[in-house]
Amino acid sequence: MSMTETGRMPAEWEPHERTLIQWPVRNSLIHPENYEEVCAGYAEAARAAAEFEPVTVIAEEETAPQARLHCGDKIEIFTAAHSDAWVRDSGPTVVQEESGARLGIRWRFNAWGGKYAPYEPDHEAASAVLEHLGIPRLDAPIILEGGSIHTDGQGTLMTTEQCLLNPNRNPDRTRAEIEDILKSLLGVTTIFWLRRGLAGDETDGHVDNAACFARPGAVLLQVCEDPKDPNYEITQENRRILLSATDARGRRPELIEIPQPPARRYGGVRLTLSYLNFYLVNGGLILPVFGGDAAETDRCAVEILQKAFPDRKIRTVNGIPLVREGGNVHCITQQIPLARRELEE
Repeated sequence: MSMTETGRMPAEWEPHERTLIQWPVRNSLIHPENYEEVCAGYAEAARAAAEFEPVTVIAEEETAPQARLHCGDKIEIFTAAHSDAWVRDSGPTVVQEESGARLGIRWRFNAWGGKYAPYEPDHEAASAVLEHLGIPRLDAPIILEGGSIHTDGQGTLMTTEQCLLNPNRNPDRTRAEIEDILKSLLGVTTIFWLRRGLAGDETDGHVDNAACFARPGAVLLQVCEDPKDPNYEITQENRRILLSATDARGRRPELIEIPQPPARRYGGVRLTLSYLNFYLVNGGLILPVFGGDAAETDRCAVEILQKAFPDRKIRTVNGIPLVREGGNVHCITQQIPLARRELEE
């Protein structure tokens, strides 16, 4: 299928058919010695999401029995080869077409600028799961990960220059060309370009750790108040950009600020701890928390997010096993929105 005006990428808070999760692969982990702990973290997030909507876990043939054991009978296990376990980034983005049907956009994937190999199996897994779900596929002409974009469902997209304009992604594309492709594929007219993502983020600054839409006209922003922390300058700059922005409907976004958790390191590397790497499910919100010296900011995050999403049940999960591998709940999940015609029935 060729690229045309394809439809609209729904906001994450719009109704889902299901959630996708890709099961961990031991030899792709940064810390393979933590494999069982990582699997437990994935399973906890999968079971939490399954309290609200159907979940499909994509597992390799040899790990499918393990995934079933960890996740339980309520969760579908779909077998497909893959190299990594961040389906937000390697999986499809499903848009709603004007006809009422859906279309799965398969972005080109190069493992965050060629940081890991092989990555071709992840690209193929996106095709396999779309075929399994009966959703037609469109191959996008640019390299992009799902964690690098957020949309409000009303014509506004948010991303970072650090990631989308990085020469390790699309060196032959100009900013204007990338914007045109995003507007055509996702049905947006306005793009909020933040400069950078959070410190320590090996994805080259994915937006889903730094900021996200809470609803049309409102943006959640993780902030740092310590001038000695690299995130101070980053989050102050993001705040300035958003305060001067105007969305596709002509609104100045309301900013809802959420304090970052205390800095933490593992294996000599700063962890990218973010409360904004939550995931919205039908009627709920799956929130990673970090415990220990983050107990107070954990509590604050729950309080702020409950006010931002008053009609959703907040379900907390242990974010530590996931963040040690470089991501969190939002990174390991991908929503499959309902078709528009299903919403109208």
